[in-house]
Amino acid sequence: MTDLSNLKLFATQPHPCSYLDDQEATTLFIDPNAAVDQALYTQLSQIGFRRSGPHLYRPHCAHCSACISCRIPVESFRPNRNQRRCWNRNTDLSLELVTEPDRDEHYRLYEHYINTRHGDGDMYPPSRAQYDAFLSRAWGVTRYLEVREGDQLLAVAVCDTLSDGLSAVYTFFDSTQPRRSLGVLGVLAQIEQARVLSLPYVYLGYWIKHCRKMDYKTQYRPLEMLVNRRWVRVT
Repeated sequence: MTDLSNLKLFATQPHPCSYLDDQEATTLFIDPNAAVDQALYTQLSQIGFRRSGPHLYRPHCAHCSACISCRIPVESFRPNRNQRRCWNRNTDLSLELVTEPDRDEHYRLYEHYINTRHGDGDMYPPSRAQYDAFLSRAWGVTRYLEVREGDQLLAVAVCDTLSDGLSAVYTFFDSTQPRRSLGVLGVLAQIEQARVLSLPYVYLGYWIKHCRKMDYKTQYRPLEMLVNRRWVRVT
């Protein structure tokens, strides 16, 4: 186990919050020159850090603690009725966890997703450089859960394999098939994959109470939230 007290940390200047209007955010980053491996990445995830591209970070805001890390305990998870319907509705699709995807194929789907679903967000307009930087393979732990209908790629859930779970990095999908609820399917598929791999958790990143974009995370129960440095179960 790495002594985390030896890690160098860097904080950004306050900047506009991406999630809450009229709020300023400060972000804490791990030294980009640090020797990160799966064990260290797992330790940092357990205390609330996330990955974006090659960077590990967590919020460090002076006057706000709204961002709460959350994870799903795989063995205790019980899908609700809508989640069961989503899973059963998509039994005709194939799921495969790959390490070396066709990045051109993935980028085309990612570009479609950003253009059709997030035209007002920080990631618009999409570019190949942005895609490669954001969803790059880091430290040999990144996997791509592909969802296909025959040969057609419908969704990709990018996740990192930790010592104690999967960390859900980002999911993008074909927005022309709303009936399939591919975003929900992406989370359910990662839970199932963690179960197959005998990993106890799926880390979902941050939940923010007053941010509608984060509401979906509380639909997966039970859920564990990192509160005052302790993981607390919410049923």
